Order: sequence, then C-alpha cells, then structure tokens
Amino acid sequence: MGTRRQGRECAVQFLYQFDLNPTEDRLVAWNRFWKMTDASQATRSFAEGLGNGVLDKIAQIDEKIRALADNWDLNRLAVVDRNILRLAIFEMCFRDDIPPVVSINEAIEIAKRYSTEDSGRFVNGILDEVKKELLRPARHASGATPGGAAAVVPEAARAKARIPAPPEPAGEELPPGAILVEGDDDDAAAEKLPADFSPGAGRREDAP
Repeated sequence: MGTRRQGRECAVQFLYQFDLNPTEDRLVAWNRFWKMTDASQATRSFAEGLGNGVLDKIAQIDEKIRALADNWDLNRLAVVDRNILRLAIFEMCFRDDIPPVVSINEAIEIAKRYSTEDSGRFVNGILDEVKKELLRPARHASGATPGGAAAVVPEAARAKARIPAPPEPAGEELPPGAILVEGDDDDAAAEKLPADFSPGAGRREDAP
C-alpha cells in the first residue's frame, strides 16, 4: 500500500475517533492513536497534516457538505462516511498539491473498504459536485450573467437531483468492534470501530 493511501486511512481513523470525543486534546489524541497504529514516519506526517487540516477547517467543510447534500443533518450520516467526506473536501479545497480526481478516487475506495457500496456512490456524488464547483467560472454577484437579468437556478438545487441519498446507518450508528480507551478520569470510553479498521492492504496505490 502506498504511503499516501495508508496516511489517508489513518487520518480517517483518527477523525472517526476524534468525532466521538471532540473535547479531547488533539495532541493527546494523536499520541494515543499512534500507540495503537503501526505506521512509518512518512505516513504519520501525511496523516497528521490531513487530520489536523480537516479539524482546522471543519466548519467550512461541514457547511459545504450541508449545502450540497440538501441540508441533510450531518449527524444522520454514518460516522465513517462523514469523515471520509471531510477529508476529501479538505484535500480538494485546501491542498493544491493533490489533484481533485485523486482525492475523489481515494475517498471512494476508502468508503468501499470501510463502509458500503452505497456509501461509495454517495461519497462520489457529493465530491463530484465539489469538483464541478472548483472548475466552474465565478458567476455575476447578482446571480445573472453580465448584460442579462435571467435568474439562475441555485447549484445546490441542481445538485440535489444528481446526488444519491446517504445510506442509512444500520442499527446503532457505530460499526462493530470496540477499542477501550482510558480517559482523563477513572472512566473508560468505548470507541467503536469496524473490525478491520486499521491500515491494511489497500485496493490500489494513489498517485504521488
């Protein structure tokens, strides 16, 4: 598996765990995560750059997801799917060194690996709209083309018909499998993860 694919998987795993305990100190969370995860220094560096980038821009990223997903409640999305989308949108909007098509393909493969086929289609639908926004020329501020007064249909409304509905989380939102984590107090918090939710053999390597 390539360093970047493994780094993306690690970043999604970290974001998944942090999503369940968002008040935890980020550095403490990373240190605990790496104690449970075997990865090279290059993989760790790439994963931390992505994970921290997502958390730094999470308000903007989540707003974009809501706009394109017809204002679906983010909390209704499966935790894995939500964080795969966040990671890919961060790459596409804030990392000029990564081609959008690579971010999309990697997100789809990770969704298929750790979630469902339906998740892959949903992720593809959202990210394809993000890519179109990035490539689309800026429109006139009034919503009309220069020299004309015709109103344009909002992009989110047009996108609605193209994006499949998000897959319903099966039963309890969190996938099976638990990692017992000692908290700051005497209580232990169970963070549930997919049974194979660890850096393993990927389906293919991404572009450098």
